[in-house]
Amino acid sequence: MDRRLPELIAEYEVPGSALAYLHRGELHEFAAGTLNAATGVEATADALYQIGSITKVWTATLLMQQIEKGRLTLDTPVAEVLPEFRVADPEVTKTVTIRHLLSHTSGIDGDLFLETGRGDDCVEKYVAACADLAQNHPLGVTQSYCNSGFIIAGRVLERLAGKRWDDVLREGIVEPLGLTHTWTLPEDVLRFRAAMGHIEGAPAPQWGLMRSAGPAGLICARPADVVAFARAHLEGGLLDDPRAMWEPQIDIPNPYTLGRQWGIGWILDEWDGHRVISHGGNTIGQHAMLWAVPDTGTIACVTANGGHSGAFTRAVATELFAELDAITVPAPLGPPETPVEVDASRYAGVYERAGARLTVSLRDGRAWLRHEATGELAALHEEPVEAALEPVDDVTFIWRPDGEPQGTAVVFYELSDGSPYVHLGARATPKTA
Repeated sequence: MDRRLPELIAEYEVPGSALAYLHRGELHEFAAGTLNAATGVEATADALYQIGSITKVWTATLLMQQIEKGRLTLDTPVAEVLPEFRVADPEVTKTVTIRHLLSHTSGIDGDLFLETGRGDDCVEKYVAACADLAQNHPLGVTQSYCNSGFIIAGRVLERLAGKRWDDVLREGIVEPLGLTHTWTLPEDVLRFRAAMGHIEGAPAPQWGLMRSAGPAGLICARPADVVAFARAHLEGGLLDDPRAMWEPQIDIPNPYTLGRQWGIGWILDEWDGHRVISHGGNTIGQHAMLWAVPDTGTIACVTANGGHSGAFTRAVATELFAELDAITVPAPLGPPETPVEVDASRYAGVYERAGARLTVSLRDGRAWLRHEATGELAALHEEPVEAALEPVDDVTFIWRPDGEPQGTAVVFYELSDGSPYVHLGARATPKTA
């Protein structure tokens, strides 16, 4: 990796990256490139990157600690801990559980990003604002990635501990594991080298997300600290029974993007007959991935601050796990060698949820998908992105916008009541028009 990491960041136009992996009990660290294209500061192994939604596994772990202490269960209704909690659906308000939040099955519209200030009450204010959040899908019937649910979970932790989420994190995980390069607030991150996100090769218009998103994605860390966290899930140190978090909770309707199932916090998959637990994270121009293979004990975390980061981290994993454990990482799904004919007209229409509008149209017999961001994060995105949908089978397509080195799987499906949905980017989006 001393040689390959620089080659791979050049190939995938990534400004800078850091990698840490644990193999046969030994930690290895590497870095390449720059933390900020505007300043040229060198990327080093001890620099902090935004690990984004990998934070969700940390928040889930903290709740599992509370469960092991007997303070609640996975099936405790959220309203039992937070009597003031509300969403738009009164029945969901009463019945949504901790399990629903941690497995992305609540159906609560998940991409509400809301600026509620820098105060220590920012998560509390965010949860109060969820009172108007509609259901993306009925409670428990499918999986759809839900940032909102994890911020609500963070508020549950605050109520149980009587402290802000940031402090619960430090006391429950960071300090017990002796992590020296893991922080949540920018004033702490500034004491270290820190990566800047990049969009289209230039520094992003802002460094980080609003503080209210903390429990869903605001940890900044060096990869070695993230590996140490995952090691505690394999070897012990945080939970009496970390394997309880690996139990499948729901099949992912689109198994070609992140994995086949969701556990408690963790994404679950199988590579070459080996169980893999993982999670990824994306913030503003930054990306990170964490993988752990329990039966070999190998763990890897790789970060990137721009470029074709998803394809880059997959390429790193493919080479790394082949060399270390002789494991073949599944290749990304692509169009079949022999084109298939699919009548995609039944999928035409508008699909919408909080944060995104997807429009499927037909042009000269081919299906096209247009993706546009909506809401608070729309200002951080360029123009809407559209590209043709290449059929793999009757329900599965590949969507590859211009300039992307690999495509993204798109799956159309129906709920048990016949409601049409599209699953893209780990999110279920209902057809609305």
